[in-house]
Amino acid sequence: MASLHVPMRGKSGGAPTTKAVILVGGPSRGTRFRPLSLDLPKPLFEVAGHPIISHCFAAITRVPEIREVFIVGYYDEAVFRDFIKDCGRDHPNISVRYLREYQALGTAGGLYHFRDAILKGRPDRFFVLNADVCCSFPLEQMLRLFEEKDAEAVILGTRVTNEAASNFGCIVSDAHSKRVLHYVEKPESHISNLINCGVYLFATDTIFPSIKSAMKRRADRPRLLSYPSSDVLDTQYLPPGNDEDGEKTEVIRIEQDILSDLADSRQFFVLETKDFWRQIKTAGSAVPANALYLMKAFQTQSEELAKPSANILPPVFIHPTANVDPTAKLGPNVSIGPRATIGAGVRIKEAIVLEDAEIRHDACILYAIIGWNSRIGAWARVEGTPTPVREHSTSVVKNGVKVQSITILGKECTVGDEVRVQNCICLPYKELKRDVANEVIM
Repeated sequence: MASLHVPMRGKSGGAPTTKAVILVGGPSRGTRFRPLSLDLPKPLFEVAGHPIISHCFAAITRVPEIREVFIVGYYDEAVFRDFIKDCGRDHPNISVRYLREYQALGTAGGLYHFRDAILKGRPDRFFVLNADVCCSFPLEQMLRLFEEKDAEAVILGTRVTNEAASNFGCIVSDAHSKRVLHYVEKPESHISNLINCGVYLFATDTIFPSIKSAMKRRADRPRLLSYPSSDVLDTQYLPPGNDEDGEKTEVIRIEQDILSDLADSRQFFVLETKDFWRQIKTAGSAVPANALYLMKAFQTQSEELAKPSANILPPVFIHPTANVDPTAKLGPNVSIGPRATIGAGVRIKEAIVLEDAEIRHDACILYAIIGWNSRIGAWARVEGTPTPVREHSTSVVKNGVKVQSITILGKECTVGDEVRVQNCICLPYKELKRDVANEVIM
């Protein structure tokens, strides 16, 4: 690395060194991803033929100088064991480790807790990627901006509609210099339609002192004597543990507690991506994320995708072990999982069919996710409602009631012959023998 001509100098005197952290959260988060997360942790759910987390990891591998990646969360260690093994096999030059939090510490709290591991070898900067984000992850462009501006932090931003902006962290920036002037998490009034994409590049010298001062501010804040309602108990009133420094550990989050302070310093910049971006929060949002990643793979002429034909409307991903009848019509934006069986005359569009599912002849699957080992009867219809591709919400209003626009069948569900299921969420192991619409089937 030292032989590369890089304008910046690293701490060790050679070229600057970079690491990466993927934040995966834990089992008490991701409840909005049910019923799919009941059987599989959200980061391992497959969209466009690969686990959500592997899209993040693939982007990291495209930055040649990153040799060390940490996955930070509070899932059990066993959860990511196979994924890490696969990463090691495919990328032997990159070390991947899982760092488990003993409790939810928040996005910044987790980084601070594992600061010794991240700082080992004295890296100059490190990326932080939220695993539940779907985008093209332009990490090398972020690195270039970081070096050009001699930055202390770079955030990835994107433009959304003014109405949607208040659901995200909003960035006010200088259009010419790209410097972040102001940052507000989920503002009550409109301040900007440039939002936080949940991908960051931090200078190690800046971020850890910044987290430490946020922790100190939190500790110094006078505590209100009140009885919290049950819905906030899990996040704000965790039993305080003790950090190595004897400091009380609180939930400290990058978005709420750190970024607005960084905006007050002079060296915080935003890279605005014009490419696709969306969050994968609800189970239904996996369908648009699947579509975006498939479109990206199609644009880059990925060999993984099925060859277009009269019955394959691209982009379509079919796992090599899946059995698809040649008279079935698939696409656009369809992923078929391992060992799935698709019968004659079936029509599938804008959908994910998970492993070992069976779709019998002449069934129709639109805007839906078919769970593992599920069975869809002949001439059945399982369908959601189309929403605009740029829409960030996956719910629609039907008869005055807010329902999910994507129909989701959990693991081992059965839909009878000629049964129609529309805008429903179906929990695992259910059998549907009659037509249902706009319901959660418990």
